[in-house]
Amino acid sequence: MAETQREPVPRVDTGELDVAHAFLKFQRHCVLKKAEGLTDEQLRRRLVDSGTSVLGLVQHLAEAERGWFGHHLAGGEWSEEAELGMTVPLGRATAEVIGEYRAAIADSDRAIEAAGDPEALMAVPVDGTRKSLRWLLAHMTTETARHAGHADIIREQIDGATGR
Repeated sequence: MAETQREPVPRVDTGELDVAHAFLKFQRHCVLKKAEGLTDEQLRRRLVDSGTSVLGLVQHLAEAERGWFGHHLAGGEWSEEAELGMTVPLGRATAEVIGEYRAAIADSDRAIEAAGDPEALMAVPVDGTRKSLRWLLAHMTTETARHAGHADIIREQIDGATGR
């Protein structure tokens, strides 16, 4: 099957923070691209035993962005009991879920830019240690890429679209 959503990876090579941020932005874009053109029913369709859907992945990643960048990096409020699950309540509008992910991304990008240095330390420790922005970018790029791959497989099952 031909890849129908393939795009090149970032070509940014101007510095550690620029490169790391560009690859995170690319993975976020890949997740959102998997949602484009699907109906509400398709976005909510659960095709794996875990119950994961494309929309559920978007919801999960929005909360992860808020927790990691908004809370841990920037020191903002966030509940440790935040819903990180993959099930989107039926009453929750698709546009709301996708809009919240886009808003969380924008907030995260502002926090990254404010930190400005890969060696900047998080405001809120993880396991008793204030990790660096470098660690956080690696963690969230990995997390987002993993879920982009899940979304890619689900999207292929729905309509055959493939590619990063």
